[in-house]
Amino acid sequence: MIRVLVADDEAMIRSALAALLRLESDIEVVAECGDGEAALAAAMRLQPDVCLLDLEMPFLDGVEVAHRLHRAIATRCVVVTRHARPGVLRRALASGVAGFIPKSRGAEEVAAVIRRVAAGTRYVDPEVAADALSDERSPLTDRELDVLRAGRRGETTGQIAKKLSLAPGTVRNHVSAVLTKLGVATRQQAIMLAEERGWI
Repeated sequence: MIRVLVADDEAMIRSALAALLRLESDIEVVAECGDGEAALAAAMRLQPDVCLLDLEMPFLDGVEVAHRLHRAIATRCVVVTRHARPGVLRRALASGVAGFIPKSRGAEEVAAVIRRVAAGTRYVDPEVAADALSDERSPLTDRELDVLRAGRRGETTGQIAKKLSLAPGTVRNHVSAVLTKLGVATRQQAIMLAEERGWI
């Protein structure tokens, strides 16, 4: 049996997907979680074979959960998203994600991807892969992207600095560089642009 954890903040989607996966003779759903922190805690405790993670969840997104699990345990992760942006795909693959599929796929296809990933292979949806080849790369450094990510919910410069173990002045310098590179006036505009392009 392939032991699977399902995490999605939309309860209807989560419970429907879990119910459909339970119909598969070789898949056992061992947990259902409504946010990234709960998914991380449950996965660390239960160590399922595969975690099926929604990209956009409260507290921690699916890629961040996958990144933390990849460093800690042998669980393999599949990220499911409504907006399969190429920049997000690159971040997911760099974080050790083994599968990446859009939410438009049916339960049978999701089950097939879970089987492939559980068997040790990687799977990226062909449409997403094709888009990734033509997508523009981020002009921002990894640290600049970290600063934007840490300030997504309107955190202050001080809060971002504390979260990333940086000096407030260093955070301000990174933000200034980001605004110059992206040609925008505010940090919030930079975050929106980076999200639209799938860089964060």
